Amino acid sequence: MLPHTYILFFCLLTSLSPLIRATLNLTLPHQHPNPEAVVQEVQRLTHLSSPKSNNRRLNESISRRQMLSTGSPSSSCLTGNPIDDCWKCDPNWANNRQNLANCAIGFGSHAVGGMGGQFYVVTDSSDHDAANPTPGTLRHAVIQTDPLWIVFSSNMLITLKHELIVNSYKTIDGRGAHVRITGGGCITLQYISNVIIHNIEVTHCVSSGNTNVRSSPTHVGWRGKSDGDGISIFNSRDLWIDHCSLSHCADGLIDAIMGSTGITISNSYFSHHDEVMLLGHDDKYLPDSGMQVTIAFNHFGEKLVQRMPRCRRGYIHVVNNDFTEWQMYAIGGSANPTINSQGNRYTAPVDPNAKEVTKRVDTDEGQWSDWNWRTDGDIMVNGAFFVPSGQGLSAQYSKASSVEPKSAALVSQLTINSGVFGQAR
Repeated sequence: MLPHTYILFFCLLTSLSPLIRATLNLTLPHQHPNPEAVVQEVQRLTHLSSPKSNNRRLNESISRRQMLSTGSPSSSCLTGNPIDDCWKCDPNWANNRQNLANCAIGFGSHAVGGMGGQFYVVTDSSDHDAANPTPGTLRHAVIQTDPLWIVFSSNMLITLKHELIVNSYKTIDGRGAHVRITGGGCITLQYISNVIIHNIEVTHCVSSGNTNVRSSPTHVGWRGKSDGDGISIFNSRDLWIDHCSLSHCADGLIDAIMGSTGITISNSYFSHHDEVMLLGHDDKYLPDSGMQVTIAFNHFGEKLVQRMPRCRRGYIHVVNNDFTEWQMYAIGGSANPTINSQGNRYTAPVDPNAKEVTKRVDTDEGQWSDWNWRTDGDIMVNGAFFVPSGQGLSAQYSKASSVEPKSAALVSQLTINSGVFGQAR
């Protein structure tokens, strides 16, 4: 027999109204219980990758990812970027491609992609039939149900007819080739988990749809009109987007909505776009309170306007990025998101009315004064300024991180290889 207290508690729960029961489950099942611990781990790994770190720390960093089977790299290969140093310090990385999955940091660090699966070599850049993709094409690769590590036989321009729906446990690894994805869609991550997208250019994506698109070997479904995002993330988790170049899309370059969490966006280059990145579906959509995203070592470059990112709810860690251009604002939000900005460089535009890094969207100060927006070690250039709020104004908040973020003075070094490797800018 159940104890009386358990019986009473069960009766209380079942008697609550649906609305009250919903408020008891505002967070997502895969949300990290302690986001500050993730922040501290990012900072720790960044310090371990310092060229000045000693061998003990270097060995600790490498062994954590189990990257190298013998020996350890010399400190001369280290750049201070813990992601790049993790795999590029292996001279045989091309033969050890799947070790990349051990190199993510932040909230998306559990994304394994296609690790442990077979390699799939894309040999055909065509996209003739979204409902019946041809073997050898990228579309045929990403819809498979088994884990796959997808690579490319040569440089490719892939012009999509419709959105590319990616299944779980996939890595799209563009290293060794220049792969450009454009056209309809473009990349859709919907109701899936464990995807890594690495070294891919995504550009000039337009709206498409109102047609049948295959999402698995056994399912073809009708798709309505897409927004034309570069990468659209919908109710998905454990995702890592690294070393991508994104520009010129119809809607957002990266949008993550509807209960998505466990995401890292790193080492990427964003340019030539208005609404760059949206995190969160709607102010009233409570499950996005569990959204957790790390934005690290990216370069927000030329001809950008706003939303780097624009956040609704959730916890967003923005660390060691280079913001060199915006026209309206860099970081915006509504519905009480937590913004933790550390070690970034913000360079304001010439416009005297656009110097502020931050923007509380359609919200009065009386409402946002308690939101936790923090700046820690950021460098402000050309009159840029960040307006903190909530615990971001208190010394007690800064004690939450036991390791200081990497100095913003090193941002140029940390982001020098952002975007697709070898791409001219």
